[in-house]
Amino acid sequence: MVVGDEPFAVKTGAAILGQGGNAVDAATAMYFALSVTYPVAAGLGGGGICIVHDPAKNTTQEFDFEARDAAQPGAYAVPGNVRGFAVMQASYGALPWQKVVSPAEVQARTGVPISKALATRLAEAGDVIRLDAGLAALYLDESGKPKAAGTVVFNPELADTLAAIRINGSDVFYSGAVADKIAAYGGSEGGTIAKADLAATKAEISTPRVTRIGSDYVFLPSNKVGSGAFAGVLFDNLAKAQSTSVGAKDIQAAVVWAMQQSLKDYHVAELPKDLGATGFVAMDARGQAVACAVTMNGPFGSGHTVRGTGVTLAKAPSASAAGLASAFLSPIIAARQADDPAELAGAGAGGPNGAAAIAYALARIAGGDEILTRKDLRTTGVAPYDTVNAIVCSGRTCSALPDPAANGLGALVPVKEK
Repeated sequence: MVVGDEPFAVKTGAAILGQGGNAVDAATAMYFALSVTYPVAAGLGGGGICIVHDPAKNTTQEFDFEARDAAQPGAYAVPGNVRGFAVMQASYGALPWQKVVSPAEVQARTGVPISKALATRLAEAGDVIRLDAGLAALYLDESGKPKAAGTVVFNPELADTLAAIRINGSDVFYSGAVADKIAAYGGSEGGTIAKADLAATKAEISTPRVTRIGSDYVFLPSNKVGSGAFAGVLFDNLAKAQSTSVGAKDIQAAVVWAMQQSLKDYHVAELPKDLGATGFVAMDARGQAVACAVTMNGPFGSGHTVRGTGVTLAKAPSASAAGLASAFLSPIIAARQADDPAELAGAGAGGPNGAAAIAYALARIAGGDEILTRKDLRTTGVAPYDTVNAIVCSGRTCSALPDPAANGLGALVPVKEK
């Protein structure tokens, strides 16, 4: 199964599973497809975090590749996504690298319709799009308005970049021809990304934080990253809320209090409406599960596209309040035992409501409830660009559940019994 915020990317992940790929292959293919079909939140210039749970190997690992400030901070973030997904796919993937990148390359070159999910965000991001010639050419019509859902968009420069990544691996993005163009653009446009910043970019592999909710082991991002620190505070506050008589009876109230308290603990009083983030999940027939969340630190990030590459750079974390986006990336996996298949693999992204929705789902499962339909998830509709996507299993039944307030998709790939 696969699930995410943008349907064309989800279908790409499903196709990879159908071709014999595992969950990591599917998640990697979904990410690269999102860079074409949903670049408002998942561009090649952004960063993120994934958690991989592989019961066959009895391992659960975290891959951290957040977009970071350059050594000399400026307007643009140093991208982490391409390196992160390359390292994760090399560690766990079953298919050749070329096979998981090529679908996105084809979509960029031959064109893909604007989905309702992307059109919704384009309508709010018009001011950002108008300031960049590359984005304007792609997403504005002749009257200067964002293009409507169903309009086919071609991005040959991005296709060329994806082709280079497919053929040469992630190194071309960080120390090759693409890196040269990014560094040259950053210097000429007042940014400060240097070749040394790109060359030094790594994906950190670590052990996620483990906590208990009911009878489940829950794997969260570790405390060394912002998303892990916030998730840790959130779940600690949720435990406090559920220890009260009111919180024990009313999960919704407990989650709301825990989120409000966590935001107070972090001194967050106000956030931008759109933090430019998205989450997606994959699970295969062997039980391998992957939950990922990525961000551009605002819609289309910095709003600046590197000429000749189709790569829009994320906004530097220190450049604005949107730099808090990484704190709300919430990939989470829950299982009865470390070597059991996941009961829940989910990802909240875009803001605190996405993280709260994941906490709500876990709390309900721990309380003995079944979450098997989309409407059973806690809606994030009060903050439209905070989303939650999850795959939830009960017994032998699993469901791929996109956010009930968004325009995503969950897809099942039939597996023939041997």
